[in-house]
Amino acid sequence: MAPIRVGLVADPASPTIVARRMTDLVPPGSDDRDGWDIELLTTPFTLGSEAVDTALERLRTLRDRSEWDLVIGVTELPLRDDDGRYLLAAVDPRQQSAVLSLPGLGGFRIQSRARRTVRRLVSGMAEPTETDGHRVRLPGLSGRGRVLLGMVLANRPWLLAAGLKSALVAALATGAVATVEPTFWMLAASLSGWRLWLATIASIAIVVAWIVIDGELWDRPEDDSPQARDRSRLYNTSTLLTLTVGVVICYLALYVVNLLWALFVLDPAVTDGSIEFADIFVLTWFVASVATLGGALGTGLESDEAIRAAAYSKREEERRARLADERAQEAGAG
Repeated sequence: MAPIRVGLVADPASPTIVARRMTDLVPPGSDDRDGWDIELLTTPFTLGSEAVDTALERLRTLRDRSEWDLVIGVTELPLRDDDGRYLLAAVDPRQQSAVLSLPGLGGFRIQSRARRTVRRLVSGMAEPTETDGHRVRLPGLSGRGRVLLGMVLANRPWLLAAGLKSALVAALATGAVATVEPTFWMLAASLSGWRLWLATIASIAIVVAWIVIDGELWDRPEDDSPQARDRSRLYNTSTLLTLTVGVVICYLALYVVNLLWALFVLDPAVTDGSIEFADIFVLTWFVASVATLGGALGTGLESDEAIRAAAYSKREEERRARLADERAQEAGAG
């Protein structure tokens, strides 16, 4: 028997990385590696539309063009059903096509979960027990939380600082100068614990707000429909969480770097008793907050494209760039 030809179509970047590791899938309960012939194709099949039916139709077209027996699409796009419920996958057995939403997997153990899901999808279409299409819905609020977590992790917030090099340089320079400035020693010593915590929270919040405003990252609904408003809330929540996690990571990194710098340059024996060894840790805490604000000024030197690239996954970056172009064209036409 000839192997079943399976097309695995993936959006660029992360979905392609996940899909590339699934080209060796075999049928469940079998060691026959010739049972499925899986071919990977990287193309942005969800770009320009967030409709599940549109994605399935595009996959069907690719299946016919490549003469596959069936096709599976892998995307970072959060999929939704007609009733607003979030989807893990949508299947059309008659057209031998299905699409998998990676955010629906929850963000953790993506590779293993994606392998199991794709294997089930291929098996279900290879030996269909029903001809009607079906959609795998995620449960209520927990489903929304899973999708949100998947979107945040897809944005890779831990790489935010690396993507905003000017902001990082500004933050490090601010911290280096503040550490050796006696005025900051006195300020740090005069602040109580709750004021230091307030300075930490305020600095992180200000930086997040500044990046959103400066980079024009706030998503606006495409229309006044409840679906569009809910979609914007999801994307905006994802943006805020991504930036908050990223800035917190940057804050902690700044604290460590400034602490090492302070331990190197501040010798209590030569500071005339102005600062004790234990005070260095408090000083570094305060300096980290000041340096974080200094980093916000550095983001002003970055282009909007660089900010979006640092804050979003490839799929989300392309989606927002498309929407920005469409709005610019509408404004020009008006």
